[in-house]
Amino acid sequence: MPPPPFDPELAPVVEQLRAARPPLSTPDGIAARREFVAGAEQTVDELAAAHPGFEFAEEHAEEVPLLVARPPESRGVLYYVHGGGLIVGSHLGPDVPNVLRWAGELGVTIVSPGYRLAPEHPYPAPVEDCYAGLSWTAERLAGPIVIGGVSAGGGLAAATALLARDRGGPELAGQLLLCPMLDDRNSTHSAVELDGRGLWDRTANNVGWAAYLGDLRDVPAYAAPARATDLSGLPPAFLDVGTAETFRDEVVAYASRLWEAGGEAELHVWPGGFHGFDALVPEARLSRAARAARLSWLQRLLSRRPAAPAAR
Repeated sequence: MPPPPFDPELAPVVEQLRAARPPLSTPDGIAARREFVAGAEQTVDELAAAHPGFEFAEEHAEEVPLLVARPPESRGVLYYVHGGGLIVGSHLGPDVPNVLRWAGELGVTIVSPGYRLAPEHPYPAPVEDCYAGLSWTAERLAGPIVIGGVSAGGGLAAATALLARDRGGPELAGQLLLCPMLDDRNSTHSAVELDGRGLWDRTANNVGWAAYLGDLRDVPAYAAPARATDLSGLPPAFLDVGTAETFRDEVVAYASRLWEAGGEAELHVWPGGFHGFDALVPEARLSRAARAARLSWLQRLLSRRPAAPAAR
């Protein structure tokens, strides 16, 4: 059977993007991909000039750099982990401006960690960096904390939520998992049927996971959350994914297992969406619907919590 088609507004764009930047196929391409992504990074001053509604600072949790963006009045924190297949990107890359555009409507403080990248820093370095940044955030910023991320950042956010549960904190109000990278086995139906299509296919996914796991054979849930045997006791989750992307089936399975464990999860599977479609084609109707859904969930989640007191 043919794989699901791309949304009509997205189809021409994904083919153009794929032609301009073919998906990663071997580890030899990591350096070039990093250089490409670094070209989209902004300094803290540039971010501040482009987003005057926030006060920006760069802090550190031990050796982990943290971008902090505060609105005039904050009702909580979105601790947001950038994507990049575990091998590229930074807390100053294009993920953050995308988040500021839609999360600014909520009046929340954004904190984004600059975790170390594989293969130079394989598991557990990236997830431990994310946990260190989360601990710093809980100690210094007031209000409920929602952890979130996109792609590899979504997978790291899910893994950090597992660490926070098992280490007894910090307390999380929710987890926002956007097309998260959860399963190193890379063997779901969607991974196989969509290999060679879209911007992050099964071949690229193998490169990212191999870099992250190295020689690790007994893969723990803190590395690949899909391997967790117990998903109970986790905060409410929002998960979304496109029908025309590698991660579709692993995200659907993770949401189902959260429900089976008695958890709360809201799942959106966007018809014809490719990996990262809402950030790359922001004006498409499907992209607007996806942003509206996550904003609605965040609004409802934060309305359950008391107003944040003055920052400590």
